[in-house]
Amino acid sequence: VNGTPDYGGAARLDVARFLLPVLDLPQHFPDSSPPPPTAFTMLWPLADKPRLAAGLPGTATEPVRLLDDDLAQSLATGGRLHGLLTAIEDATRDHVDRGPALRESTCLAVDPDLLITVANMTRGYLVVEDPSTPDGPANPGAGEDAAIAWLEKLRSLAATMCVTAVPFAQVDLGAVAAINDPQLSAAAVISPTELIDRILGVDSVRGLVWPDSGVLSPAAAAMVQQNGATTALIAANTVDGPGSNNVVRLALDESTGAGPGAGLDALLFNPSVSAAFAAVGAQPQTPSYTPQDERGDLGNSRTARLQDALGALTWSAIDTNRTNPAGSLFVVPPQLWTASGDEAALILDTAATLLRSGSAAPRPLPALLTRPPGPVRPTSLAVPQQAVTDSVPESIRAAAADQLPRIDSLTAALVDDPSALLTPTSFTSPLREDLLRAMTQAHRRDALRSSAERSAAIRIDEVVTGLDNLFGAVSVVSPGGVYTLASEQGPLPLVARNDLPIGVRVLLNVQAPEEVNISDIGPTTLPPRGSRTLTVPTEISDSRKLVVHFSLTTEDGREFGNPTSVTVRSNAYGQALAILTAGAGALLLFLAGRRLWHRFRGQPDRADEGYERS
Repeated sequence: VNGTPDYGGAARLDVARFLLPVLDLPQHFPDSSPPPPTAFTMLWPLADKPRLAAGLPGTATEPVRLLDDDLAQSLATGGRLHGLLTAIEDATRDHVDRGPALRESTCLAVDPDLLITVANMTRGYLVVEDPSTPDGPANPGAGEDAAIAWLEKLRSLAATMCVTAVPFAQVDLGAVAAINDPQLSAAAVISPTELIDRILGVDSVRGLVWPDSGVLSPAAAAMVQQNGATTALIAANTVDGPGSNNVVRLALDESTGAGPGAGLDALLFNPSVSAAFAAVGAQPQTPSYTPQDERGDLGNSRTARLQDALGALTWSAIDTNRTNPAGSLFVVPPQLWTASGDEAALILDTAATLLRSGSAAPRPLPALLTRPPGPVRPTSLAVPQQAVTDSVPESIRAAAADQLPRIDSLTAALVDDPSALLTPTSFTSPLREDLLRAMTQAHRRDALRSSAERSAAIRIDEVVTGLDNLFGAVSVVSPGGVYTLASEQGPLPLVARNDLPIGVRVLLNVQAPEEVNISDIGPTTLPPRGSRTLTVPTEISDSRKLVVHFSLTTEDGREFGNPTSVTVRSNAYGQALAILTAGAGALLLFLAGRRLWHRFRGQPDRADEGYERS
């Protein structure tokens, strides 16, 4: 940019490099007809970082809690999510999108975690004052109306176009595969489709898994295949030799858990165009699949980065050399895309221009998924080192894995009452989802990476604390003081208390000395927010004061609450009384026999009245 400042002569004021799309250069094809239009497919992501407060179980009546109220601003007019949704809604209106080419070529990609959060906001919600104490003081949120309007707009739009789900909370699928927990894996890749369909009232695209990183490790590929996925959407440069095909068959190693003869196709997207799209917005990012020699500084102007994205999109569509596989262009922005509404509108306008001009032709995502893979020989995955660097740390994965058995034990102990609104699954599923949220890849490739790592650690800690509180809400209480049995055998009364809003089955665990025998009373069901007296058959073979320790456990032995102790004794003398009784009886028999003996022999006995020693 050249100009004349007030303080001097003409000078170069600034320099910015960007691509300038040109569509109307004259082209001559003397020997052949013009190339066919590029088959065009694009995903339109709607996602956000996790916002729900961590460590809190599900509830049937209480409003959800959010860590902050930033999502309300994003959903309202002028916000990021409002802008992304409004841009695609406006661009696909009937009087704007002739054909409708743009609507046919675009598929909404929705994060179920965002959808759950927004749906709960529509019923009223609270914002915690301190994110480190999610169950502490909270204030009513201000985004209920914005959430209602945004969700209704999304439902209306989703009813008219393709919709697919992304993995829950943009979770790191490699981390989920490393944990190797079937329920967690299902929550990551199966539940999202069910949630999207239920909340939006649509039939979304099935069998497709799009990892947030655009990269899939062999273990993650086996995991998603085991959970019903037939196609993985990944960058074209993360497989060995994709050739000219945009759908290839992946070679899955059975040692990673894939079944014999298992098949998983890879749907490949253009990494260069998608990387240019990732640089657009308030928080530009460099995808994990971007080669090291193509990774650059994202600190240049936001306008220049937008122009680069428009240029990359245009060039890939009109390139007569057809560098795209099979004459196609699949554009995939990042799942957490921070483009503004205006930036999104410009990108959609460019795509619509390419479609109207004949440079591109719509190809719906479902049509891509039904295409057979190209090469007969399976293709291997090529995971870049940067994807490993950008993945969730081992400390977070290990901490999440440690909490899963506790969640499973608690869920198994809860009572499924058909008449109750709260079920065991709905009560504990938010805790399992919190582990997925802790392993999110949101903001792990942009300037907010450090903040994302802190948030993950805090979320794991809150899950641990939340589970501690839930297990601590079930306890056993002793009568206090010394409990005395009237005889060697008798009932020992205890009180089991359940402060959870759902019933729970418990076992009574006993640690007693050898002189105390406690009968097993079997499983006991405690009512929600109630208590029950436990009558424990007890037998004591000693008159001393003895201490017995009691605790409540799940059926697999995981302890509820804190153990309690009871001091017991018996009024019966036990073994000592038996010895004394036997001794007294023997003495009595001896004396009676002695007297009879003397009488039999006609001799006086000392016990006879009037006996005098001669």
